[in-house]
Amino acid sequence: MLVPVVLVVYGTSVGGAAAAALGLAAVTAACRVLLRQSERNAARARAAESAPPRGRRARTAAGAHRGGRHGAGSAPGG
Repeated sequence: MLVPVVLVVYGTSVGGAAAAALGLAAVTAACRVLLRQSERNAARARAAESAPPRGRRARTAAGAHRGGRHGAGSAPGG
């Protein structure tokens, strides 16, 4: 709002000042949209990094197995 007023005070036509105001408003809106999109993408990236791995082959620790055979302790007569 200040830019068009200053332009008119310094001798620019009202039409020119209005065009400048519309141009600045368009640039501001575009920057806000791009900033929001960037923030969303950054939040998704942070969430993906902190999320535990998913799927059948994901393990909690190296060598950790579930079920199946165990050592000699489970063999009969051993």
